[in-house]
Amino acid sequence: MKLILWISVFFFRSLVGSCDSGVVFTKHPSNQTVSQGNAARLGCAVLGVSEPEIIWMKDGEKLYSTDQMFLTLGETHWETFYSVKSVQQQDAGQYWCEVDFHGLTFSSEPAWITVEGVPHFVVEPQDVATLPNAPFNLTCAAVGPPEPVEVLWWLGGIQEGDPRPSPSVLQVQGVNSSVKFYCEAKNTRGISVSRTGSVHIKVLPAAPVELQVIRMNNNNVTLSWKPGFSGHAEISTCIIQLSRRAARRLDLPQQEVQVPPHLSVLWGLRSHSNYSVRVSCVNEVGASPFSHWLHLQTPESVPMTAPRNLTFSLSEAELSLSWAELTEEELQGRLLAYKMQWTLGGEPQEPLLFKENWAQLAGGGRFFNSSLQVSACTSVGCGPWSRPILVLPVSVQVPVQRSHMWVGLLLGLLVASVVGLLLTIFAQRREKETQFGSVFKPPGPESSVSFTAARSFNRTCSEPQESTLDSLGINDDLKNKLQDVLIPERLLTLGHMLGKGEFGSVREAFLKTEDSSVQKVAVKVLKSDVTSSGDIEQCLKEAAYMKDFHHPNVIQLIGVSLHRRPGQRLPIPMVILPFMKHGDLHTFLLLSRLGENPFDLSLQTLLRFMLDIARGMEYLSSRNIIHRDLAARNCMLDENMSVCVADFGLSKKIYSGDYYRQGSVSKLPVKWIALESLSDNVYTTQSDVWAFGVTMWEVMTRGQTPYPGVENSEIYEFLIKGERLKKPAQCRDDIYEIMHGCWSPVPKCRPSFKHLVDQLEALWLSICPAPVSKEPLLYVNLEGEEGELGGVRGEEEKVTAAGVSSWGVAWQHREGQEEEEEWLMLGSGAALAIGGDYRYIIGPACGPPEGEQGEELRGGRRRESLDALPEEVKDEEEDVVINV
Repeated sequence: MKLILWISVFFFRSLVGSCDSGVVFTKHPSNQTVSQGNAARLGCAVLGVSEPEIIWMKDGEKLYSTDQMFLTLGETHWETFYSVKSVQQQDAGQYWCEVDFHGLTFSSEPAWITVEGVPHFVVEPQDVATLPNAPFNLTCAAVGPPEPVEVLWWLGGIQEGDPRPSPSVLQVQGVNSSVKFYCEAKNTRGISVSRTGSVHIKVLPAAPVELQVIRMNNNNVTLSWKPGFSGHAEISTCIIQLSRRAARRLDLPQQEVQVPPHLSVLWGLRSHSNYSVRVSCVNEVGASPFSHWLHLQTPESVPMTAPRNLTFSLSEAELSLSWAELTEEELQGRLLAYKMQWTLGGEPQEPLLFKENWAQLAGGGRFFNSSLQVSACTSVGCGPWSRPILVLPVSVQVPVQRSHMWVGLLLGLLVASVVGLLLTIFAQRREKETQFGSVFKPPGPESSVSFTAARSFNRTCSEPQESTLDSLGINDDLKNKLQDVLIPERLLTLGHMLGKGEFGSVREAFLKTEDSSVQKVAVKVLKSDVTSSGDIEQCLKEAAYMKDFHHPNVIQLIGVSLHRRPGQRLPIPMVILPFMKHGDLHTFLLLSRLGENPFDLSLQTLLRFMLDIARGMEYLSSRNIIHRDLAARNCMLDENMSVCVADFGLSKKIYSGDYYRQGSVSKLPVKWIALESLSDNVYTTQSDVWAFGVTMWEVMTRGQTPYPGVENSEIYEFLIKGERLKKPAQCRDDIYEIMHGCWSPVPKCRPSFKHLVDQLEALWLSICPAPVSKEPLLYVNLEGEEGELGGVRGEEEKVTAAGVSSWGVAWQHREGQEEEEEWLMLGSGAALAIGGDYRYIIGPACGPPEGEQGEELRGGRRRESLDALPEEVKDEEEDVVINV
């Protein structure tokens, strides 16, 4: 027998060509047909392996089973079995065994296990959507073994016809209401029942929901919405109705857009105008009802026309001016002032500003023979100039009733006189030209010579040129990313400082755009003592991250500019960001609790703040961005009181109030840092979740410093013992449970930001079951442009966002403040937006200059916001209260 076995082995080796490997299968699994519920056993034997590593495979996948057995047939000859005690339909398939030997895989011949039992479905009937009484087909297929298999249909609880062979197609002539259906498959082993499907009747879709403005750029508004119930039919288009609310309602032509995506851009709207918009969606049945009206207001712009009918009355004592007011549509914004420019003897004079459409100027004689023009100005800038008028005494003015011939003659004489005077002056100047300039004033009895250079130059240095990214010494990838957001420095006008820290400052600024409008922005400026390209590159890397951010709860980069420094090789980088009118969230929370006039923040409002932050962080984590410095001080409040996550790494170069220097390591916000980041200096999205939990605690305590009584150097020992932040007073258990889950010592056990968004949304809706819309909040003005802290704004002055109720005001009124606000010209951004260097601001009654008042407005209003805090918290928060 042994001789016969070795001869067989030799024969198998010669067949498979594996003499060199020494591995050969002496037994292969065999095909089996098994009744459902019975046992099955497959066998396989291999020769040439000293230790058995025989793996069973099923349909290309490895099988892991404790029922596998090994039997020794010889020193290198092994047999194994794979058993299934109770065969089910899912055990049917193709089986074989494999052996790995010296990096090569050897496989046996495959075998099939066929399971006999009740039929199993390969095609089950699916749900159907149809028009009323329209025919449709249903399909059902089942197989054995054993065969044959017959199918019986049930529709609306009634048997449809007799059994028919599988596969089966049921032709339905139509129904006029929704019904259920299923099929039965039968063979000699029994009956199987398919899933239950539904026939849906197609109907009109429901009205769209969550209509909102997601972007407003100049006069273009981007809308988004979500479709309602589809009516069991595909929604292909949506209809947008738009009307403008002015003196009378004006309905504009409706638009039809293809969907998805469910958004649309409304182009060419009027500036500073109120609009209403609603949406309806269409499927093959028809159009849905319209959504609720969404009310929005477009941003301001410069006036579109010049003031008309400019007239004057001149005497030695005064000059009186008047002109026609512009209409609301012509202004395209809120009127700040009228600007008058005038020239005398061909030389431009200091511009003047007026609040009303008339003015009385003392010393009328100084305006004789001057040319005047008037322009209207909004916060964005000034509009076109009126036609110039020439100021002459009454005796020189020609009565309107005179003949046109006399009018023409006098005007011709006047023009000839002016031309002659100019020629005489030009000739005198030509006689006194020098190599570099001209003497303009003729000598007299006590003459003094004034000299105007024809050209100024310096032999040792060239004129400063605009800085470019090539001058920074940064890598090419970073240059390419920032090239399209580089803004020339000449378009940027820096205003007063909003705050500063260890490595830089934040300043208010005004950015002039391509269409000559002016946008208020915030500029982060690196300190002027920067000397290395590495510092600049680190600053610009953070700007490059922000370049691609597009989310309503994440601050977005406007651009990057480079400030050229005389005598310095490297310019100073400036990162340009949107101006956040209401400052940082931490300061807002502090003022609500410790300000001069404290105010209440409802639980719904605090939850809304947390939800905004969570949505912003969910967006960042989806883009694999790790913030590393999430805290209330780095979350900003925009004009609609929405929270935007800000300061992506750059914040650590600016704000330093809550950082602790640990040995030689750079400053760290230790009270917000996760346990693993403190121990191993490792930062992940899970460490950002830890910081989000601390930020939730800040919101619920309305700006308290975390871990009161624990020093920064003691935080790690405090946390490693299992201690955590205590539940704030008046904090609900379910809210504290969410924040406490963010502080798990195991990072993987902390919730994701997506899960946090879902939790907070559910919690918010449980408190406010109405659709998500911002409730009225208290308005806190931290930057002082619209009046001092403590002032009141009327209901008609509520800030409005697209379709969202604005923030009401609950501050105490201060006597006489309204008049002061109406005369706000110099200290705020209004004067910068209007342009010019103003030393005089002329009131309606020719009041005194207000330059000193303007200087007070520049710095005093921001100081008053900080002065509203008690002395005991000023030192603690001095590096955090920075309005961006």
